[in-house]
Amino acid sequence: MPTETYLVAFATFFATIGVADIAFIFAALTRNNTPGERRVFATRGVIIAAIILLFFAFLGNAILEVFGITIPALRTAGGVLLLLIAIDMVFARHSGGTGTTSEEEIESRQRDDISVFPLAMPLLAGPGAISAVILLTTGADNDLAFWAVIAAIVSVLTLSWIALLLAIPIQRMLGLTGLSVVSRVVGILLSALAVQFVFDGVKASGLLG
Repeated sequence: MPTETYLVAFATFFATIGVADIAFIFAALTRNNTPGERRVFATRGVIIAAIILLFFAFLGNAILEVFGITIPALRTAGGVLLLLIAIDMVFARHSGGTGTTSEEEIESRQRDDISVFPLAMPLLAGPGAISAVILLTTGADNDLAFWAVIAAIVSVLTLSWIALLLAIPIQRMLGLTGLSVVSRVVGILLSALAVQFVFDGVKASGLLG
């Protein structure tokens, strides 16, 4: 069902992109910028991230064929990657799967324009989000399911754009405790989705007979 596909894709992208986390990071990186500059960074970053994610959404199958990767293998590997991200979210650990590394954060502070790096990539279109896009689009059973995934990408990126524009108020409202609660709840949901992806991949591979 397209609605079910949309909800699964929305939850997956919401977790792998890390909408609440991005708002905090963006607020920290742009604390010395004007509201107009932050608006430009947010808009440009979201547009670039959308181009990157939609590129992998429409060419995911072709990329897999070039490298000889099967759908079951992608489902299993993608599920494992998403599970690692979910574990980091539940235990409030920082990794490069959904955000920047410490080295990338240092480099980003030295840049005047953060819209391309680190905002568009790896914050919005990071390894976790790109893997999820390929995983969900290649696993779509029909055109309606495929477009449901595309709609989920657009929805989460739109929500991310709004979160970036409201980054400072969100930071004040949620605080560290609020962000931690949201991250852990989403991480638990993502871990269940990730395990299901692994189960589906192993089942489709025929390894269990």
